[in-house]
Amino acid sequence: MTNLKGKAALVTGGSRGIGAAIAMALAEAGADLALTFQGSKDRADAVVTRIESKGGRAVAIRADSADAAAVTASVDEAASALGRLDILVVNAGIVTEGNSLEEIDRILAVNTRAPYLAALAAEKHMTDGGRIITIGSCLGEAVRFPGITLYSMSKAAITGMTRGLARDLGPRGITVNVVQPGPIDTDMNPASGPSADGQRALTALGRYGRAEEVAAMVAFLAGPGGAYVTGAQIAVDGGTNA
Repeated sequence: MTNLKGKAALVTGGSRGIGAAIAMALAEAGADLALTFQGSKDRADAVVTRIESKGGRAVAIRADSADAAAVTASVDEAASALGRLDILVVNAGIVTEGNSLEEIDRILAVNTRAPYLAALAAEKHMTDGGRIITIGSCLGEAVRFPGITLYSMSKAAITGMTRGLARDLGPRGITVNVVQPGPIDTDMNPASGPSADGQRALTALGRYGRAEEVAAMVAFLAGPGGAYVTGAQIAVDGGTNA
């Protein structure tokens, strides 16, 4: 099992779904946790309570990932609250159905700009050997069906960011990777939803994934086993893009 004792981690969008699973996995590995949320304070508090009930340390921070200043401030607040920052997991993301200018600006702000700003803020707090992990999407690599151009574009940009930051931060031993989930059973994309059968059919394994399966990969990359993995796109998609 990954050992993260003595480490401090920030998970953005950590109040539910994949983010909550990641927060729990890192905490169970021994890390102190900060997690951000936007509107679901009760859910964020519930994750904090679960971590504390297992003897861990956690704090919830309200932040809107569409607000550039709030993104940077939340990273600084996490580092201050925990006394250090070793691991950044940028999980917060959104999906929109339209193509209005407002929707374009918001999805790019949350899915593309926020991960970059968070990484820039985090590396200032990190000692050598830190970890930056972004949750992307298999749809950022291959567009499997129509109607998702804007979302796919916002996620595809993360690959370039990951490769560039891996080069920029490599001399400090800070690794930068993107985990690309496929269909994962969450309240945002339930395995019982109206489009679930079509998404399930695209996978090689013929099933939806679990948030804990994404979290397990993130925990590995955050730990000693991920020390020589950087600039990588790692699929946790059940073979969707195989």
